[in-house]
Amino acid sequence: MEFIDSDTTVGRDALRPQARRLHSLRYSLHMKKLVALLLFAAAATAVHAQDADLINADRPGLADSSGVVGRGTFQIEAGLERDHASDGVSISTPLLLRYGLTKAVELRVEGNGFVHSSGTDELAPLSIGAKVHFADAPSLGVIVRAFVPSGSGSQRSHSTTGDLRLAADINLGERWSLNPNIGVASLDDGDGRFTAGLAALTVQYNLSDHANVFVDGALQSPESRGGSTALTVDAGAVRIIGSNTQLDVSIGWGARGTTPPNVFWSAGISRRF
Repeated sequence: MEFIDSDTTVGRDALRPQARRLHSLRYSLHMKKLVALLLFAAAATAVHAQDADLINADRPGLADSSGVVGRGTFQIEAGLERDHASDGVSISTPLLLRYGLTKAVELRVEGNGFVHSSGTDELAPLSIGAKVHFADAPSLGVIVRAFVPSGSGSQRSHSTTGDLRLAADINLGERWSLNPNIGVASLDDGDGRFTAGLAALTVQYNLSDHANVFVDGALQSPESRGGSTALTVDAGAVRIIGSNTQLDVSIGWGARGTTPPNVFWSAGISRRF
């Protein structure tokens, strides 16, 4: 005959609801941890994506980037520049306006803005152009500009000139990068039209995702009809604030030729909308 301990049976029955509640509590805690982990991962991914989508301005260096601003994006890049040349000091307000037509094409309007020199205020000629990004590895783009007759006073141009350049961006690890440009220009210095070769190179070191320093140089040969080669070099620093604003400073000098200024310095701001 089998005897059943009624006290033991009742005790077990009483513990079953408690066990179920404990299991439910543990399951709830696990689910809360999982949800918190997923939310944290999503937030981290969003922050990383936002940081990766930083403004990429063409100023202040002598070489332009291969990238475009993107469809529907408007970007303004403005500065103040002081040039010390053999014939005096001038102050200009270089300006570049960029608007993305498509993912790979942007329109560009560019010029030196207002120029103060020898006690006069004049308007520099404007160029109308475009940039087309056509490759990603390495990043490559083509930039074309046409300077139509425009400007005022001694700054006014009386013939159409232009240039065509191939731009590249080459990453050398996480910190270093190269930005070479090469191209050709059809120019007019007042003594007649001539064709010149163009080249520029920027070497950049990234202090962080939002700050970098650089050195670069630009060459034009010939610098005038029947002239020699002009070489300009400069160095500077860039600081990105948030994702859509960039501040920059640079200083440079004419290393060769008569057309570059002896010394120049520049400061600017770029803003993406």
